Amino acid sequence: MHDLSFYHYPLSDLFSFPNSPEEWEPYKLSQDQIDFFNEQGYLSDVKMLNEKQIAILKQELEEVSDPKHPLNHLFHEFHSNESADPNTVLFHSLGHWRISKAFHDVLWNPAFVMAASQLLGNKSVRFWHDQLFCKPAHHGGVVAWHQDYSYWTRTIKMQHLTCWCGLDDANMDNGCLHYIPGSHKWGLLEKPALAGEMEGLKTWLTAEQKAAFNPVPIELKAGHATFHHPLMVHGSYENKSKRSRRAFVLNVFADGTLSNADEELLKGVPIIPKGQKMSGQFFPLLHEFKSHSE
Repeated sequence: MHDLSFYHYPLSDLFSFPNSPEEWEPYKLSQDQIDFFNEQGYLSDVKMLNEKQIAILKQELEEVSDPKHPLNHLFHEFHSNESADPNTVLFHSLGHWRISKAFHDVLWNPAFVMAASQLLGNKSVRFWHDQLFCKPAHHGGVVAWHQDYSYWTRTIKMQHLTCWCGLDDANMDNGCLHYIPGSHKWGLLEKPALAGEMEGLKTWLTAEQKAAFNPVPIELKAGHATFHHPLMVHGSYENKSKRSRRAFVLNVFADGTLSNADEELLKGVPIIPKGQKMSGQFFPLLHEFKSHSE
């Protein structure tokens, strides 16, 4: 068993990979989908996984979420419960692609990398980091309203993208994601505690923003994903249902993004000096944009 971050290519046959422009076509988003993303700040219900892939990822999730896993030290962050309330549970981690072959290979899922490239404005896609968010049945905790980029200003310029993909059906009962449509146009807001007070962000909003604060639930079948802009205000409520709500997140940026800090960008990752390009072992190129007319 060893660190899979050394391998910048798929290691299994979990996904089939296109070999020609024609084979990429089925994975492409429509112009209407791209326009919706640009206007609203998100795009939901993009199918990413089949039932076999979901089952394998669930199994490997069970393995890597065990604190006694022999490679647990490879996580950049590992929180069996990040919730401030001991009566609710939010499992949250970063770095499982280094440990699990399936979660490693999902980075190169053609349905993911094609959509990511298009939503970034037809650019090459480079990996930033992954996350797991798991809310157990009955007492799953909240993820407070926030913008992803408020935690990521250590990388510039802002040309990032988030993909959230469920391994369980997600709905309002078990704590699905919620968006505030159009909030990606509000600029950069203050940074709240991720698993803290659900409504904490509202402290910093203008009267106009508060008036436009109309959450939309993103209910998704397992294996379906939602993408959102780095300034999109989003969060998720508690899971009080009888079902778990397990999901993984893939965070990427356009190739050419730079370090904006002379300190660790992720725990355990060598420093990339401020102003230098994000690349290397921990930030692999996932998809090289080509016009596909070649």
